[in-house]
Amino acid sequence: MEFSEHIKTANVEDVVLHQPLRPPTKGTLCITGHHLLFSDREDDNARPVLLLLLRNIDAVEKSVENIVNYMGLFSNTGQSDRGTDSSGTLIIKCKDLRVIQLDIPGMEQCLNIAKSIETLSCLDCVVEMYPFFYCPPDANLKEKWGLSSSGRHFAEMEEIHERWRLTTVNQDYSVCPSYPPAVIVPKAINDDAIKKLAKFRQGGRFPVLCYYHKKNHMVIMRSGQPLMGANRKRCIEDELLLYTAIEGSDSGFIIDTRSTQQAQQARMMGGGFESKSCYSQWKRLHRHMERGKPLQESLIKLVEACGDKSTNMDRWLSKLENSKWLSHVQTALSTAGLLAECVERDGHSVLVHGSEGTDSTLLICTLAQLIMDPSCRTLEGFLKLVEREFVEAGHPFQQRCSHSAFSHARLQQECPVFLLLLDCVWQLWCQFPLALGFSEALLLRLATEAYASDYGTFLCNSDKERCSFQVKEKTHCLFRALLKTNEREQYTNPLYERNELAIWPSVHPQSLQLWKGFFLRWTPQNHHLELVQEEIRNMVIDWGKLELT
Repeated sequence: MEFSEHIKTANVEDVVLHQPLRPPTKGTLCITGHHLLFSDREDDNARPVLLLLLRNIDAVEKSVENIVNYMGLFSNTGQSDRGTDSSGTLIIKCKDLRVIQLDIPGMEQCLNIAKSIETLSCLDCVVEMYPFFYCPPDANLKEKWGLSSSGRHFAEMEEIHERWRLTTVNQDYSVCPSYPPAVIVPKAINDDAIKKLAKFRQGGRFPVLCYYHKKNHMVIMRSGQPLMGANRKRCIEDELLLYTAIEGSDSGFIIDTRSTQQAQQARMMGGGFESKSCYSQWKRLHRHMERGKPLQESLIKLVEACGDKSTNMDRWLSKLENSKWLSHVQTALSTAGLLAECVERDGHSVLVHGSEGTDSTLLICTLAQLIMDPSCRTLEGFLKLVEREFVEAGHPFQQRCSHSAFSHARLQQECPVFLLLLDCVWQLWCQFPLALGFSEALLLRLATEAYASDYGTFLCNSDKERCSFQVKEKTHCLFRALLKTNEREQYTNPLYERNELAIWPSVHPQSLQLWKGFFLRWTPQNHHLELVQEEIRNMVIDWGKLELT
């Protein structure tokens, strides 16, 4: 398929661009297979005023008044009687929450541009997406992809080799489509047993190790729900794996990210939870976490409140509360804190799962590691953590980030779990400004890249899909790019001091804030704050250089 088939009007002159934090500009609008470009023709040497990845566009709204006028330009005979002043307006709403207005001369051209954007911004074919065409300077497709993997993670933890092993039972993705080829499991459980117990877990997501706590040798595992069903089916291999995982310990905890009622309902539908009689050494804790449609609708309500300029303070606070976004942040941090407390303070190993184990399970496992492990708080350590616990572990980015908060499309599998993770990390960053080695700019970059990117890191829904589309061979890795010298400095926290202790977040309502850097990033007030923060950052960096000399 040629992209040109979807482009009815490639460029338009005398378009007026209105974008946040900049005065209106008149120039030329161009549309390509992947980008919307706007150039100021009065300055031949200038870079494009706007270079917008079409994948970043969430919704396109056409001016109703102008469309009505356009339809009225046709006489009863069907002949067009357009005047030279015919024009149209497009409101482009982006996944990074920017809202852009284009005043386009010629209603027909306006409608053609709108149709092209709507089509090209929603192409589903992975190999037609921009990461397959992007070639950054000084990049090499032959360089090693990614920063972390189960294999590399296992190799770094020599102390667990006596009791745990790296299995490649899923090398062809036949055991679990959403797991990577290699995972860490108890040494006493052979591959034949794993194949059997994988059929007992939702999506084949059998329990695997994701974190080993060096201080007390406890572990965190994650999985999908057990498929016990109404008949309370058993799986001896599954019971043995969990028994072996805590061998030498009194007991372990199972944190289920569903409410007790939801877990009961899941059992009637073929799913369920671990019974006390079969898993006697494990104590089950239910911590209900919203996901799916309720979480997506929460994001939509919050963004709507942030974009409403007519509200007074009381109404704004009411809208913020009704969105329930900060409640989701509170629940995620609280549940992650509980997980970290079980491991760090109480000295118990923990298994985490909900239903599929691809959303809230990954969210709280990631946050708990950030709370407990100082190596995860460096710039490189955090990127490794995200890659290992979200990208490699099977979070379906393409489904969850298909649309953001502005789309008029019917909600299907969209859910801002990754954005919720970044918001929670930002809360930690605010509460512990010296403990995290990366800046807010990194979190903002990741939030943008997850929805629309030049890189292949967040493409597809699993490692299996990335393998089938040769993503690692034909696209570039975001995380490696962020660690290059020219990028690294802006994503590093100049105030960072390594802290070997756990950082316990406060989840009291007064301790949690709206992430203004993301949700209000295109407002003048936040822009002024960013300028001040950047000035302070530069001063701190300069002071650090003086101390070194």
